[in-house]
Amino acid sequence: MRKKSGRQGKTTGNTQKGTIFRVSENAELMAFLTARMPEKSRNKIKSLLHGRQVLVDGQPVSQFNLLLTPGQEVNVTKERHTEDKKPKWFTIIYEDNDLIVIDKQIGLLSMATEKDKRTAYSMLSEYVKEKNPRNRIFIVHRLDRETSGLMMFAKHENIQHKLRDNWDEAITERTYIALVEGRMEKKEDTIVSYLSEDKSYKVHSSPDPEAGKKAITHYTTLKSNRYYSLLKVNLETGRKNQIRVHMQEIGHPVAGDKKYGAVTDPLKRLGLHARQLAFIHPVTGENMNFETEIPKMFLQIFV
Repeated sequence: MRKKSGRQGKTTGNTQKGTIFRVSENAELMAFLTARMPEKSRNKIKSLLHGRQVLVDGQPVSQFNLLLTPGQEVNVTKERHTEDKKPKWFTIIYEDNDLIVIDKQIGLLSMATEKDKRTAYSMLSEYVKEKNPRNRIFIVHRLDRETSGLMMFAKHENIQHKLRDNWDEAITERTYIALVEGRMEKKEDTIVSYLSEDKSYKVHSSPDPEAGKKAITHYTTLKSNRYYSLLKVNLETGRKNQIRVHMQEIGHPVAGDKKYGAVTDPLKRLGLHARQLAFIHPVTGENMNFETEIPKMFLQIFV
């Protein structure tokens, strides 16, 4: 996805626990290891990472593109480390010094309410504090409880502000997969309206620019049958419940979304998955692009 030149770091010595390298310049982990261990193939280095035999500042890591900074210590050990117990509700698919990207499961809130305190935010807070009690996590955007897929969190408050304050410029792609009721009349289309939220926290759509915030949704039909359609949905704006409201507006509510007009629930969950997230890294300026698989249960509707 991204390539950088390997940076040289100083070797501090071989110990019984492994070979230790000192980082002297910014570098991604794979490039750093390739430069420092030319005798080892890329596949061998990948095997070391997979076996969690590479420690950065004493912590086993497996992310090949982890960004290293000057002063850090990389230890390549001979022993494999047991993988840390991963959170039940999500998978960390990318992490560096500034950001964490997760694949969230359904049933998990993004942040706490009065009734629910166990959230993606709280779990990630615990995760980063295990490495350093001073570490914190900051919410950048949210997913509904019953929407699965990609979410991004910041590790520093200034990173959170950079992303939120420049959201439209920073986020280059937000793609969802939606299972909606009925066969689409148009294979692809763009929906534009103005959204507002009432006192009961339900979002409403209007063609009146004075009635709310502008929302733009693009969709393309991937599959369809007599009862359902599978859509690729791209958001040009990121309003609350935007896809759910727009799908209801055109007469094809998201399957399982009783709140916004659905009458069927074939998946026993909301038929919405955040599949792709692409953005410009707020620190490095790199183009970051992450994508998950379409949930199998969505595809089985069309078998």
